[in-house]
Amino acid sequence: MALLQTSLIWITGLIALVILIVVAITFVAIYSAPRDRSLFVSVVTVLALTSLLATVCLLPLDIALVSSTTDSTTGTKKKWANPDTVNNILLSLKVVYYLLYSLDALMCLLVIPFAYFWYEEWDIDSTAGSRIRGAFKYTTAFILLLLVLFLVGFFIPVAAQRTGKEHYDLDFFRKLLLENRGERALTFIVGVLLCLGTVLYVVYTAPGLALFPVSLIKSIPAISITSAEEARDALAINRERQRIIEAKNAGGNGLNSKDRRELEALQREERTLTRKQRLADEGKNKWWLKVRAALRPFKLLLGLLLLGVSALLIASMLITGIDKIKFSKCGARCGYILTDVNIFNPINWVFVKASKVFPVDYVIALLLVLFFFISTVVGLAFIGIRFLWIVIFKIRSGHTKPQALLMGTTLLTLSVLAINYGLTMFVAPQYSHFGGQKYCTWPMNEPGVVRDCTNHPDHLIPCSAGATGPAAEVCTPTVVSTFINRITLNYPFFGIFTFWAQFAFIGLFIITALTALVRTPKMNFEDQLADEDEEEEESLLGATGNRFAGAWEDVRGSTRHGNNYTGNSH
Repeated sequence: MALLQTSLIWITGLIALVILIVVAITFVAIYSAPRDRSLFVSVVTVLALTSLLATVCLLPLDIALVSSTTDSTTGTKKKWANPDTVNNILLSLKVVYYLLYSLDALMCLLVIPFAYFWYEEWDIDSTAGSRIRGAFKYTTAFILLLLVLFLVGFFIPVAAQRTGKEHYDLDFFRKLLLENRGERALTFIVGVLLCLGTVLYVVYTAPGLALFPVSLIKSIPAISITSAEEARDALAINRERQRIIEAKNAGGNGLNSKDRRELEALQREERTLTRKQRLADEGKNKWWLKVRAALRPFKLLLGLLLLGVSALLIASMLITGIDKIKFSKCGARCGYILTDVNIFNPINWVFVKASKVFPVDYVIALLLVLFFFISTVVGLAFIGIRFLWIVIFKIRSGHTKPQALLMGTTLLTLSVLAINYGLTMFVAPQYSHFGGQKYCTWPMNEPGVVRDCTNHPDHLIPCSAGATGPAAEVCTPTVVSTFINRITLNYPFFGIFTFWAQFAFIGLFIITALTALVRTPKMNFEDQLADEDEEEEESLLGATGNRFAGAWEDVRGSTRHGNNYTGNSH
């Protein structure tokens, strides 16, 4: 029974992995610019996206496997869930987590930088060897950075060495203290990446969590009858203004500087409006635009639903933050780890109730994880890849450069680490730690008898880190919660930074949501026109290439005929 149940969960995870690979390939195909596409860059991007998607989607699998060891109707471990079996499940999960986290770190610090510099080294006269040498030369700095982080993590004293294990009065905390130096080094590296990811999580995920639903609510169809009529009216007004300026200066003295600037601006606007009107006229007969228009009410309802979910998530995060500040037993010295949920958390309550019907809670957990990830992608697309206020790259469908794909994938990978922290420690801390596990508090007078709440469901209590005695043997924490708690407990600075960053996340979400709801979205025709210019340029290049090829064939044919004629004359 144990093998069957856990195998089904793992098989489901493998099927999800195959789907994620397809999603990663589709993502790269949709966003990459065809004219700049590179096979090596595309392969690296797909591998990195698959790894980060597998990392973020491993949380529901982790919760499902841990929850499967406990019978939530009796508050006891299932008959097959003996300590050895449970340890084997946790070990397999731990190996997968360490493998994915290590792969994410290698992708961010080695593989993606190498691919970036390899693409940048391209030149007409470059060879494969020269590109590899050039890319490796620049990637050496990242290799040194990785070695420095590993050595610092290997030798830096952890909390247990600074304060002693006796400082922590719960077995739950003592189990989190690291002894293995290799594991400690990996934990330190992931902690550094987690802090970097938290910055990106605040900058991109928080606005994306607001912009994603608002964009569904207030989105304007790209092509509509209204936009065509507006373009036609605006074009008529524009041409009339141009006629007035030209008539005013028809005397032969020429345009003054003010009129010249205004006329040039009107001429640029005329080209834009002409293109806009043409797009609108062409789009009237496209079936997919009619389908989009028909689905508009459902899109509006989905946007309202997601906005409500976002507001509920932010409320839950704020409640958890207050709960941690007031009731955390170790405070800042362990990153505000919370052993028991003391204030009602709506998202946590939803998960606990949903866990009664298999597998509703796991589906909700997967959808929630994907919602955070998609919000990060939306935030990245809206804001772009920036250094301070300077836009370095834009993420646009069909027009994203290979460098932007690689940098965007790196940012998403780092953000995923912070998403795991946010979901586990703030959004639904109790459920993310123990899933749907419950233990029985019905008093048993006979020694050695296992507590069983089959006939006493009122005495079933959701598992928590504060559970002691027999309850601690029933409750098995998820691997991801244990790993994150180890980071924050052994290196408190990481815990303090990531904890207070969640309040910045909440504040930025509120500001973005209010701004997006108040402002009416405007269609950005500059990007649309830039896209069209690129397409026209590609078509012109293609036409030029065809003409050149034809001319070359004519030359070859003439030469061949000439040679034949010469040969015959001899």
